[in-house]
Amino acid sequence: MRVLIPRAGSWGDHVSSLVEEAGFASLVLPLITIAPATDQDALRDRIDELGAGRFDWLVVTSQSTVRYLPRVPAAVSVAAVGNVTAAALRERGIPVAFVPRRQSAAGLVDEWPIPTGRVLWPRSEDAKPTIKDGLDAKGMEVVDVVAYRTVSVLDSDEHELDALGVLVDDDQALTAFEPRETPVDAVLVTSGSVAKQVLRLGLAAGTTVVAIGEQTAEDCRRAGLHVSAVARTPTPEGLVEALVGAVPARA
Repeated sequence: MRVLIPRAGSWGDHVSSLVEEAGFASLVLPLITIAPATDQDALRDRIDELGAGRFDWLVVTSQSTVRYLPRVPAAVSVAAVGNVTAAALRERGIPVAFVPRRQSAAGLVDEWPIPTGRVLWPRSEDAKPTIKDGLDAKGMEVVDVVAYRTVSVLDSDEHELDALGVLVDDDQALTAFEPRETPVDAVLVTSGSVAKQVLRLGLAAGTTVVAIGEQTAEDCRRAGLHVSAVARTPTPEGLVEALVGAVPARA
C-alpha cells in the first residue's frame, strides 16, 4: 500500500517515517508551497505595530505564519490554534499563553479566554474568516493581515519552484501529472488548499483519503473528495493512526 504525503520538508519526512513504521510505502510529493504575501507593506506595518506593543494578543493559526514573525513583545499574549503551531512558536522562543482543547479555528473562538482587547491575526491569503468574525463577535478588536499565500506546485514551472525554495525531482513532478505511473492507495490531506490539488491528480476511485481535522475533512468533501477517516488529533501521529484505522475498511 502506497501513501501519498503531499507536504515536504521536516514535516513530510517525519510523516513518511511514521507511515513506513506502520508498514506502508510512502511517497512524499509536495503539492503546494508557501510564498510571501503580495502586499509586503501591509504586513510590515502590522508587524511594526506588533513590535511597538499596540496589540494585546497575537493569534497564530498555522506553522507557516511563524516564519514571518519578528520578536514578540513580552506584553503581548500569544494564542496558537493547536499544539503543532504552539511547538513551532516555542522553537522560535515565543511563549504561548493559550491553546484551545479543540484544536481548530472554531475551537479557538469558542474557548477564547477574555472579552476585550486588540488582536493581530496574520493569516494565509485564503484563510476563512472564522477567527476575525468569531473574535469580533466576542468583543475583541481583530486586525488581520495576509502573512503568506499558498502556491500550487502543479501550476509552477521549474524556475518558479526554485525561486520559492521547492525541491521536486523530475520523477516526482511527472508522478504528480501521471498517477497511473505510480499508483497511490491513500493520501494524507492537511488543508483545504492541499485537498484542491489532490483532486487535480486524478487518483483512482476508492483511494483512502485521511484528513487532519474536521475542517479539512469538510474542505475535502467540498472539493469533491470522499473522506475515509479524520485524525482525532491534528498531528502527524494522529494522521497515521487514522490511516491505520481506515485500512480495514478497504478490504
